[in-house]
Amino acid sequence: MSRFDPKVQSSVADVSGVDDQYQLGHADKVEYEYKAPKGLSEKVVSEISIRKGEPLWMLEKRLEGLKIFQEKKIPGWGADLSEVNFENIHYYLKPKTGESRSWSNVPDEIKKTFDKIGVPEAEREMLAGVKGQYDSEVIYGSLKKNLEDKGVVFLSMDEGLKQYESLVREYFGTVVPAGDNKLAALNTAVWSGGSFVYVPKGLDVGMPLQAYFRINAENAGQFERTLIIADEGSKLHYIEGCSAPAYSAASLHAAVVEIFVKKDASVQYSTVQNWYKNVFNLVTKRSWVGENAKMKWVDGNLGSKTTMKYPACILAGRGASGEVLSVAWAGKNQHQDTGAKMIHLAPQTTSRIISKSISKAGGRATYRGMIQISRGAKGSRSKVVCDALLLDEKSRTDTYPMNKIMENEVVMEHEATVSKVSEEQLLYLMSRGIEEHEAEALIVNGFMDDVVKEIPLEYAVEMNRLIQLEMEGSVG
Repeated sequence: MSRFDPKVQSSVADVSGVDDQYQLGHADKVEYEYKAPKGLSEKVVSEISIRKGEPLWMLEKRLEGLKIFQEKKIPGWGADLSEVNFENIHYYLKPKTGESRSWSNVPDEIKKTFDKIGVPEAEREMLAGVKGQYDSEVIYGSLKKNLEDKGVVFLSMDEGLKQYESLVREYFGTVVPAGDNKLAALNTAVWSGGSFVYVPKGLDVGMPLQAYFRINAENAGQFERTLIIADEGSKLHYIEGCSAPAYSAASLHAAVVEIFVKKDASVQYSTVQNWYKNVFNLVTKRSWVGENAKMKWVDGNLGSKTTMKYPACILAGRGASGEVLSVAWAGKNQHQDTGAKMIHLAPQTTSRIISKSISKAGGRATYRGMIQISRGAKGSRSKVVCDALLLDEKSRTDTYPMNKIMENEVVMEHEATVSKVSEEQLLYLMSRGIEEHEAEALIVNGFMDDVVKEIPLEYAVEMNRLIQLEMEGSVG
């Protein structure tokens, strides 16, 4: 392959229960240096910290997170999480290999998986740097030397803690504290891997940085922690892709992402999530946006059994802007509960949310969002557009907006639509020589265009291909 395809056209392995349309359902035979026993306890949390050689203050944060996790109830306002068995999960799995900066040193079995998604080609052609996380540990990492020489830091979170302890301690848990929600507390207790990124003042990284997260083991949890600091006037695009094997038992992905966008800086964080449909994807992502700074979340959710994810911007500086562009595809036995949060704290701040959802075969898509324009945020503007497309009579879509307007002299717009693929649209396209299946796909792709056009070309092409696979026989 000549481009990076996060969900490559690989052959489907012979795994019981594999969805024919899921291209990364194979499981690799990987030896583990350590696999934590199932269940969560102080002993497990302490063992993770000790094995990583962490400072005492991080262990204390972990134990605090564990206590909060045990005290908080599972959220009852969103998707159904009753099937999540927290005592049947391995919270830490360390593959029998350390992080390698050389592709040739990556173990063959793991290398095959990364080959299938095109990581080596992408690294050469379109990326400034790559991190590959396998279960609980980052096992491959690189950064182009010219960026390293300019002061860009792109490390696994574990290495970031070791090499930049004071910086991590200053920012860790400040925009997503352990007490924010039960899953954020869990991540604080058992986090492992993820990315630590620092971009110096005034530097445009140019090409994207890429992280790829892979759950390989059965009954496994992945709890990466990502911390990004974009200093004044800098510019960064960070991309993540996700996949997991096809097992009958459920897996849990509960990540936390914290981003700090300082004065006049700009960050785009793009996700193309294609977990297998046994994964509970419960993620907390939040950014702090300074004066005249810009934060954009581009979010594509195609996989998982259940997703709960609401990227947020805290618009803390005058003139700050935040944007969330998301698309969610809910198929059979899937519930995509997604949305966004925009908190306006300063004057002249702006936000925009464009949410597209598609439901088929009884799938359920939910938009859940909040706009808060706080006292003192005069001259602020916010616009929310929620569009849902239903492909059959069995599917469902819901919208749960919450708007808190505490200041005068502001503008707040919210609009929502629900539509179906009509026979008139299909007949119009088919009358011009387009096959019915292609006509259906064209309508769906056009519906998603506002979001897909914001994704880098290689990802957009692949996302459209996945949508076409999902579309087969879907319009009833």
